[in-house]
Amino acid sequence: MAREQLQVLNALDVAKTQWYHFTAIIIAGMGFFTDAYDLFCISLVTKLLGRIYYHVDGAGKPGTLPPNVSAAVNGVAFCGTLAGQLFFGWLGDKLGRKKVYGMTLMLMVICSVASGLSFGHTPKSVMVTLCFFRFWLGFGIGGDYPLSATIMSEYANKKTRGAFIAAVFAMQGLGILAGGIFAIILSSAFKTMFEAPPYEVDALRSTIPQADYVWRIILMVGALPAALTYYWRMKMPETARYTALVAKDAKQAASDMSKVMQMDIEAEPQKIEQMEKEKSQFGLFSKEFAKRHGLHLLGTTTTWFLLDIAFYSQNLFQKDIFSAIGWIPSAKSMNAIEEVYRIARAQTLIALCSTVPGYWFTVALIDKMGRFTIQLMGFFFMTVFMFALAIPYDHWTHKENRIGFVIMYSLTFFFANFGPNATTFVVPAEIFPARLRSTCHGISAASGKLGAIVGAFGFLYLAQNKDKAKADAGYPAGIGVKNSLIVLGVVNALGFLFTFLVPESKGKSLEEMSGENEDKESPAEAEL
Repeated sequence: MAREQLQVLNALDVAKTQWYHFTAIIIAGMGFFTDAYDLFCISLVTKLLGRIYYHVDGAGKPGTLPPNVSAAVNGVAFCGTLAGQLFFGWLGDKLGRKKVYGMTLMLMVICSVASGLSFGHTPKSVMVTLCFFRFWLGFGIGGDYPLSATIMSEYANKKTRGAFIAAVFAMQGLGILAGGIFAIILSSAFKTMFEAPPYEVDALRSTIPQADYVWRIILMVGALPAALTYYWRMKMPETARYTALVAKDAKQAASDMSKVMQMDIEAEPQKIEQMEKEKSQFGLFSKEFAKRHGLHLLGTTTTWFLLDIAFYSQNLFQKDIFSAIGWIPSAKSMNAIEEVYRIARAQTLIALCSTVPGYWFTVALIDKMGRFTIQLMGFFFMTVFMFALAIPYDHWTHKENRIGFVIMYSLTFFFANFGPNATTFVVPAEIFPARLRSTCHGISAASGKLGAIVGAFGFLYLAQNKDKAKADAGYPAGIGVKNSLIVLGVVNALGFLFTFLVPESKGKSLEEMSGENEDKESPAEAEL
């Protein structure tokens, strides 16, 4: 039997869209803007790092990062993110969303700056420093996932909650775009100030000494947007759902939301006491949780895991795919700064034409179409376009077909973002109880990052040429780009199937989805 909703929570559910909603989107969203910038800007500079620190005199091609170093530089932030999602997700339920929110932001600011610094000048000392600080940068970024999603879901109303959470996540697209644009501007400025010949003309002079500043500036600028929002994060009140349902302070919850919503809200402490007597406080590892939410958690973790294998493989290594089809010239025909410019330009074009629009299509339509439909549709089209790229792969490598390849490749990005990349973030923030919401979102997100690690490390090796002589220096022979794309297509198809475990939360209150509005004897509760 459904129990009467607390007035403060009901007021949030039915509230008209107000200024505080947009403030919350901007404050939480700037964290995600920073997350995306910091995670993806590394792919803009990995080729440059190889040229600077791993140059071999007399080599026919510019220096590249050795396989183990490249894997570490690309993947270490994901390892940190995974750990941060689990730790801060749990901490957000223990200490409250607001207390932990400031910690994650400060960690991101400090480590963004520190990752652009280095101890010593040897390749080993620079890479060890970079990897160390990028791990802790990832740790801070990891905390932002469960906290931003949970805060936004607990602030939002029923009608537009999906759009608000998706809007926070959509800032990721703007962060990727900003990284590319900033790299274009910076590399253009350095190209103009310091002329250098292509590698094949003069190997040594093709990498100017000032190139060492380029990658450091690109990484350190990621601290700015996070630092600018720190004050506003600290001014946000704790969410009413945490204060009322977890901290059991009805008076504080009503007081906080009265100020935010500019209306009088009754405290109702007696109702919280009554709810406590009636409610069974099951834990994460209890049979009750497994019965009510076990399949839901399996659905959110598996779909996020499978999505991120494909999504991060594509994102981190699109520069390699562009090179493979000849969209970016061969490395030896460019100087170091020119290569950064070309990679940034290609990634910015993809972000502008497909990644960013995909996110905002989700924001516009998620509360009309529903989470389930968008996720299913996204996985379906990602599978279709991935196979359309992979099966006739040789056709796409011909010069006259390259634009077609880029269009198809862009569509897989569009449907990742107008699809599971957004919905896998939204749904775990809506379907679990308040006292476990941040933890369960953290577990789901960490599963996604495990997929990102598989994608980042796996694709690096899989996409190598089948002929070892044609593979990148130090890499074993792989299965080639074509077969790697087929593998990603299969992964997307599995994501489509596991989506059927995830419930639809459109138009329902958080308490209705999690069963927190049900008496413990209720037969309806057993069905959740």
